[in-house]
Amino acid sequence: MRPIRLHDTHSGALAPLEPRDPGRVGIYACGPTVYNRIHIGNARPFVVYSLLKRFLEHEGYAVTLVANITDVNDKIYDAARPLGVPSQQLADEMSAHYRADTDGLGLGRPDHEPLASEYVGGMIDLISALIERGAAYAADGDVYFRVRADAAYGSLSHRLIEDMDQGEGGEGLTRKEDPLDFALWKAQKPGEDTAWDAPWGRGRPGWHIECSAMAEDLLGVGFEIHGGGNDLTFPHHENEAAQTRCGRGGDLARIWMHNGMLQLGGEKMAKSVGNISLLPEVLAEHGRDAVVMFFCGGHYRGPLQLDDSTLADAAARVRRVREAGRRLTAGPSPDWSAPLKETFFAALAEDFNTPRALAAVFDWVRTANSAAPGEEVGGADLREMLAVLALDNLLDTEGDGPPPAVVALAEARVAARAAKDFAESDRLRDEIAAAGWTVRDVAAGYELVRA
Repeated sequence: MRPIRLHDTHSGALAPLEPRDPGRVGIYACGPTVYNRIHIGNARPFVVYSLLKRFLEHEGYAVTLVANITDVNDKIYDAARPLGVPSQQLADEMSAHYRADTDGLGLGRPDHEPLASEYVGGMIDLISALIERGAAYAADGDVYFRVRADAAYGSLSHRLIEDMDQGEGGEGLTRKEDPLDFALWKAQKPGEDTAWDAPWGRGRPGWHIECSAMAEDLLGVGFEIHGGGNDLTFPHHENEAAQTRCGRGGDLARIWMHNGMLQLGGEKMAKSVGNISLLPEVLAEHGRDAVVMFFCGGHYRGPLQLDDSTLADAAARVRRVREAGRRLTAGPSPDWSAPLKETFFAALAEDFNTPRALAAVFDWVRTANSAAPGEEVGGADLREMLAVLALDNLLDTEGDGPPPAVVALAEARVAARAAKDFAESDRLRDEIAAAGWTVRDVAAGYELVRA
């Protein structure tokens, strides 16, 4: 296993991946709150952590990926109410849409996709532990976390405690000991149709306690990587870390890994802004391969600009790999291949740098394209690299060649050119193009490439 380093938000630096149990890695990635269909921006963490799992498995680790579904939340109540449907019905419908939409990415499913509604018992247990340790208190059916009880609070988001706003507005303000405290449990209110019994009264869990309990149940305390969008660093992940630290006496995760946001016109893509493109719509228009290539083209920690040009560039890259795949042989990889493969995997080992890894892929493609006529170019190394990015299907070109009718047109064009009938040659070229293929003149005669 090569050394792997990932950027840890808590330390603000690259941290070595050092598993709690040798050879085993747990990843918890915060998933969606299912009150609506997900947009292409919501898909970024799904792609990042699915591909990270593939890379770590390639390096010899046994990886457990957990990506939760938040199906108990204020946003779900608020979305279900005007529709006149039970909140759990809406959550179930949107959960099914989420699974179907992300299936379209062709990355497989996480090992566990826990629903918050199925882990309420563990949440009540953790809240009870926090109350017993003096880090939480009940007030009129609500339960709040004492932020100032955690000396390390703010260390993940690197904020001063006085500058923090939990985003809860005036809700519960009269019941809180301190405006900085946040809700662990919320008493049932009129119009809220989903609730559970707890020692403090009937209600439902707060958002932050849900992920702490689900992560602990499936991965234990002190697992390797906690992931999610950088918009979750505060308050969600800060509060997760504090709850587990105070309730269990240990850190929830060793590395806190955050991906950047997708941007449209320089602005973060968000339902609240209204600048969203739904994932299935983008997949239908541009294709699964181009979407995955697009995500790999930006470093996971930075923002990623989504527009027609960036998706067109990704589609062009897909075509370049497919074209290279048609020229590969079944023989061994050439001598020049090994250093490029090493560059590829070294880039992923240093903070999962997919753009740098892709650069090695296209250096490979460029070198293969410049091979001398008749030179054997085996693609095993290229396939190994692309498999980690879930793009090895681009090399499966059997049955992907031009149909006989197009081949016949190309042969007729060769004859027309030999007879110096260039008008007929141009007409046949246009007919080939109308059939979806581009004909290129090469030393061996011609080459047909899907347009």
